Amino acid sequence: MMASGFAGLGYQMVWTQQCALWLGHESASVLAVVAAFFGGLALGALLMGLRIERSGHPVRWYAACELLMAAWGLVLMFVMSPFSAWVLDLTGAQPSPMWQWTLAFSGTFFLLLPATAAMGATLPAMERVTAQMRLEQRSIAAHYASNTFGAVLGVLGATFWLVPELGLARTAFVCMVINVLCAGAALTVLPQCAEVLSIASVPAMRGARPVLMRLAITGLLGIGYEVVVVRVLSQVTEDTVYTFAMLLAVYLVGTALGAAVYQRWSARHVATARLGDRLLCALAMACLLGTASLWAAEHLRALVMQVWGGSMAAAIGAEVALALVAFGPPTVVMGALFSHLSASASAVGVSFGRSLGVNTLAAALAPPLFGVFLAPMLGPKGVLLLIASAYLLLGTRGAWSTPLTWVPAAVALTMAFLAPPLAFITLPEGGQIVSYSEGVMAAVSVVEDADGVARLRINNRQQEGGTSTRLVDARQALLPVLLHPAPRRALFLGLGTGVTSGSAAEDPTLQVDVVELLPEVIEASRHFRRVFDDPGPNPRLHVMAADARRYVRASPQAYDVIVSDNFQPARSGSGALYTVEHFRAVRTRLAEGGVFCQWLPLHQLDVATLRSIVQSFIAVYPGGWAILASNSLETPVVGLIGRADGGRFDPERLRQHLAASRMPTPPAAFGLEDEFALLGSVIAGPKALARFAGQALANTDDLPVVAYSAPRVTYAPESLPRDRLITLLSELSVTPDEVFDAAADPAWTGRMAAYWSARKQFIEAGRAVRSSSSVQEMLSQVRDPLLSVLRTSPDFRPAYDPLLRMAGALVDSDADSARSLLTALTQVQPMRPEAARALSLLTSRP
Repeated sequence: MMASGFAGLGYQMVWTQQCALWLGHESASVLAVVAAFFGGLALGALLMGLRIERSGHPVRWYAACELLMAAWGLVLMFVMSPFSAWVLDLTGAQPSPMWQWTLAFSGTFFLLLPATAAMGATLPAMERVTAQMRLEQRSIAAHYASNTFGAVLGVLGATFWLVPELGLARTAFVCMVINVLCAGAALTVLPQCAEVLSIASVPAMRGARPVLMRLAITGLLGIGYEVVVVRVLSQVTEDTVYTFAMLLAVYLVGTALGAAVYQRWSARHVATARLGDRLLCALAMACLLGTASLWAAEHLRALVMQVWGGSMAAAIGAEVALALVAFGPPTVVMGALFSHLSASASAVGVSFGRSLGVNTLAAALAPPLFGVFLAPMLGPKGVLLLIASAYLLLGTRGAWSTPLTWVPAAVALTMAFLAPPLAFITLPEGGQIVSYSEGVMAAVSVVEDADGVARLRINNRQQEGGTSTRLVDARQALLPVLLHPAPRRALFLGLGTGVTSGSAAEDPTLQVDVVELLPEVIEASRHFRRVFDDPGPNPRLHVMAADARRYVRASPQAYDVIVSDNFQPARSGSGALYTVEHFRAVRTRLAEGGVFCQWLPLHQLDVATLRSIVQSFIAVYPGGWAILASNSLETPVVGLIGRADGGRFDPERLRQHLAASRMPTPPAAFGLEDEFALLGSVIAGPKALARFAGQALANTDDLPVVAYSAPRVTYAPESLPRDRLITLLSELSVTPDEVFDAAADPAWTGRMAAYWSARKQFIEAGRAVRSSSSVQEMLSQVRDPLLSVLRTSPDFRPAYDPLLRMAGALVDSDADSARSLLTALTQVQPMRPEAARALSLLTSRP
């Protein structure tokens, strides 16, 4: 049974990630796969359990179910991709929420049904086998515990070993082999069961209905508790593939332990209705304690990290600690309660298959009911208190005559009125909450600090920009847009604050479409319109609530420019936006001569993961380039640029595009004053990118390298972002002929090459600079390095402009230093009039 449980949960982990590719988000996939999983288990137990109960050959039934799982797993290896494409087309580019969730739950259910139904029949089959073998201790709890412990191994084995090493398809194949081995072992080791005559089933007695009702409702509430707690903890944990695996593993371990404890305890005690009442009361209290622990989750995580250090193991251990506190006591009681109710049902003539089927059928309703409807409507606190109260209401009338029942009832009532909402929002000193919204897939907040700077956060952990980052956010729009000589339509994958796409929409000649997965982010982005001093929506900006992967596959629209946001690669589901398949789909949406830019947050990426992403990108855009969004050392953002035609850039056409800009705020205000600044953002050509990628594995839908490697830098960064940027630049290079026709203007080509050298020199010099509010202190650090940069390239404005501003700031307090600096600037850049004019004014002062 342990091996069967291993294969079953191994399949679930694989199917969750595969279905996320067409469901749009990993949290949506978790809900849909869990519902499909339990729905299939229920049908298998209900429809086949009775026939197995009456059969004299349960071993054959068990072996057949294992073989059916293996066979359907093999079918899915070939069917999953075309099925996903069909569902994507059926869903459409912009489905309504009702249509999307209907297809998500029903499509996943029917896709997995043959395998999940077979899984649902294996446990009743083995229970029947032990009954026919006349084992001394026939125990439903023992089977349940064994199967669940195997499931734990399946979750951990798939997440930490099989999928990262083998990929999804091969991991599924390993599960198929286990299924076949289980079937063979059953037929070989238990041959005597094949000839035992069937035992007539005992007709259900009068007391069966109340027991079945309890089995159904406890199944619904148990999975509902899991769904809501996972949702809450995603706001405290790092929300990676490892996070969900550890939360699920702890949940399964708890239920298995509860079943095992009940197995040992029931051997010495007689199951009674009073025991059921006590277990329900204990479960209600355990759920309330687990709920209460969620308010302290952030402090507990910080404490564990402080004690265990900053390693990845410590970070995952902290998430395990959170899961143990929230899931531990409730799941132990859940396992014992299920075993008790199953035994009680058996005592009144209800077969184990029927008990299991009723329990799991109701459990299948929990993800849509609690995850999609109740959690956004009532909030996590309200739903969790509702679950605890429902457990109390399942007790018999006599249970309310004992003080034991009134204690959790009083605690629930107290928490309902006195406890704050389960919302995690980190407020800066003197700050305030501008908005907060609980959605189906995430909680979105806008927080403003004492200086009026607003920031948007998803699940309190993922910051999506703010009002103070317009310079960098706007450059992430303008760089790819200006690299196209005449764009008319642009697509942005990801909205965030809306500053990036909004900056592009300021161009009166450009129509901008934006795809954002979370409707709550679209609503929150309205708070950032003040960045553009625009109280109303921009008519050229069209924002759509849709999944990026699905949209680029389902939409027929072609775009001149497509810009993909710098999604946090370690977050659940984000790695699928960096795959070869996604990059290939984006290319089909590019118009002739179209430009695609994929931004990458180097401050959230380690170099090894970046190599895999680059490998994936150049597999589709072999002539691509890398650019820098800005010269920031703290939050460096790298862009991968690809063209639909694979051609190079025309500097003259780019120069004309810059000159013809009709934006209210000209590109020069964002440091893009000429073609040197535009093409000077390039840091690598096709050859350098190929060398950098080396032998790294490409990130694909089947081998999700990024999802499993990116969390390393999130859990325990081994270097600073500035160090990673310097390391990256040391490995990259670019030559003029890789970017444009170098022979057309040799003099200009030489200046461009000098600009690239100056940029690298500028960034390396900034590594040693420490920020200071004193102009004199800053000047003492940067004067000589920046003048050296300007000697390399007088065209490099990022070095010229800061020195000019410092000279202006020193005119009144230190005229000699200002004069010296202005003189040096006129010597290294005699063609720019600003320094010479300022020096003349300073000299003429009395």
